Amino acid sequence: MESAAAVRRTDLSDVFAANRAAGRIALSVQAHGGVTRRHQVYEHGPLRVRFPNAYDGALEAVFVNTAGGIAGGDRHDLELAAGEGTALTATTAAAEKVYRALGPNAEIAVTLSAAAKSKLCWLPQETILFDRSRLARRIDVDLDATASLLMAEAVVFGRAAMGERVEEGVFTDRWRVRRGGRLIFAETVRLDGAIARRLAEPAVAAGGAAIATVLAVPGDEAAVARVRAQTFCGEVGASAWNGLAAARLCAKDGASLRRDLGVVIGAFGGVLPRCWLN
Repeated sequence: MESAAAVRRTDLSDVFAANRAAGRIALSVQAHGGVTRRHQVYEHGPLRVRFPNAYDGALEAVFVNTAGGIAGGDRHDLELAAGEGTALTATTAAAEKVYRALGPNAEIAVTLSAAAKSKLCWLPQETILFDRSRLARRIDVDLDATASLLMAEAVVFGRAAMGERVEEGVFTDRWRVRRGGRLIFAETVRLDGAIARRLAEPAVAAGGAAIATVLAVPGDEAAVARVRAQTFCGEVGASAWNGLAAARLCAKDGASLRRDLGVVIGAFGGVLPRCWLN
């Protein structure tokens, strides 16, 4: 016979599971008369997508999480498909906050595809992790051999202005990028346990609390040279190989990182989404 305490724990687990958010956006765009237009839009759960006015034939998609953040056990699926000859920039209305988890990981899965001669920019605002948060993120990209990609992902470990630190938690970030069916970029980052202590190590972040990666496909040494010619608040390193360019950023806080991100994105030929500037 179960004890009263065991029954209460079971009841709480059921309540917790029933209140987890499952959100999904599936968006595809097509070109019509040289202008990129939405083709299919699917919204589920707390996720919404809005479209400011198009400019220069391109389309900007802004994702909104009406739940106001992500908690343990939540799952978000974002699927974007840029049709032939389109130009699509996708971003978020605000920084995404990942709160303390009492149970399983929060999960984010991003799937991007770009058809022939399309240009896809994935430029969400930063992800802010709270102490004892647990996030597993997966990003899969499939590019046509003639498509181009600019993507940036930034992670901030606690809000410095609020005196926050991420002492412990779990953060896993898996990227796989294919072009013309060939894997051209693959990496997995994992921070588990005492995150603040790990970030303090010289070979990890040397005390920085905000990191980012920017990837440009195609990319070359000229793009890298433009990055290296800039002045930054934090540390930035850039390199090019096999037709792509990448920049790594590390800063003491989110504000410094955001400033540096804008500079790198511009050096890689991108334009910041308008909502970044509000």
